[in-house]
Amino acid sequence: MESAALAIEIQMSLLLFLALAGYLVASRINQSATIGAILVGVLVGPSVLGLITYTDFVATLAHLGAIILLFVIGFEFNIRDILDPRYGVIGLVGVALPWLGGYATAVLFGFDFASAVFVGTALTATSIAITANVLKEIGVLQTGAAKAIIGAAVIDDVLSLVVLAIATDLAVGGSVLVTSAVLMLAKAVGFIVVAGAVGYFGIRKVIERMDATPLARKYPEFVFIFAMMVAFLYAMLADLVGLSGIIGAFLAGVAFAGVELRQSKGVHEGAEYFQIVFASIFFVSLGILADVRALTADMIFFLVALTLVAIVTKVVGCGLPARAMGICREDSLIIGFGMAPRGEVAMIVALIGLESGLIGQNIFVVIVLMSLLTTLITPIVYRKWFFKGAYCAVE
Repeated sequence: MESAALAIEIQMSLLLFLALAGYLVASRINQSATIGAILVGVLVGPSVLGLITYTDFVATLAHLGAIILLFVIGFEFNIRDILDPRYGVIGLVGVALPWLGGYATAVLFGFDFASAVFVGTALTATSIAITANVLKEIGVLQTGAAKAIIGAAVIDDVLSLVVLAIATDLAVGGSVLVTSAVLMLAKAVGFIVVAGAVGYFGIRKVIERMDATPLARKYPEFVFIFAMMVAFLYAMLADLVGLSGIIGAFLAGVAFAGVELRQSKGVHEGAEYFQIVFASIFFVSLGILADVRALTADMIFFLVALTLVAIVTKVVGCGLPARAMGICREDSLIIGFGMAPRGEVAMIVALIGLESGLIGQNIFVVIVLMSLLTTLITPIVYRKWFFKGAYCAVE
């Protein structure tokens, strides 16, 4: 028992040391802390030094980090910020075009139908956690472009879920079960509407009343613990309906946005301290997960092509609709690049395909590395070309 506890303590200490190293690397290369953490993960992971592997413990902490990160991001948004109909159009085209691009690229490189369908599906995903954290670091979460990215990414997650259901039907049976796709869409949309309404009109009022009680005066941390419980509950419910848990956590954060507490410790401030620790581990874990050694020579060209297609189809698929609906050119590009990171979402899709036997180990490795590369590119583009000066606003 003591040896197990000691092993956990050592792993936790090592992961936090790597997170600190990520900050040092980021400061040396003048990049986002996200970039630094991922690069350190690649360095110490199986790709280079092989000092640490992607264990269940690392995966668990990383999952917690993504949930807490999106919970904190939710505090920056009003529910109306993510209900703009334009974001639905951006999300829809931003799913359709990458799917077509990924499918066509896989077919061009000679892969079978089932593999090509899953490659296309992996390209539909958007990692809201990656872009949201970069926008938070830069201090531009309240811009119109940031709101458009978050709103479109939520819709993107719902549509990607439906695409995954369709892809599985196509790859396994060669046909699409319309009822399963419609049911999946209904569950996802229903959860977002109900969870958002309950949180915004119910739970926030409960917290305000709780804050006024003698119990909150005696134990100022009581409300904070309740809020974190709700965040993980929402994440669990989102998982149960097939959505990413981080969407549930984000909705919980949106529900608590603007809540004024008189006696209790600040929920936002407390959650931010959690986020600093666990989100850093999440970004380190992405680098650890990518094993470059598993990439064979004949798959390198496929990786390069797929990464380019992944970026271009998101930039065009999200940027053009944004521009067509009156959003300025720079913000449209910001939205397009902001939707490009695939991160852990595409990795999960690839893992589903691998475990079900629909894709091979070679394609799995390529998708994981593509996810990593798209994740690295957005922070660099933002810091080097965007947000260096003034930028226009989404009207």
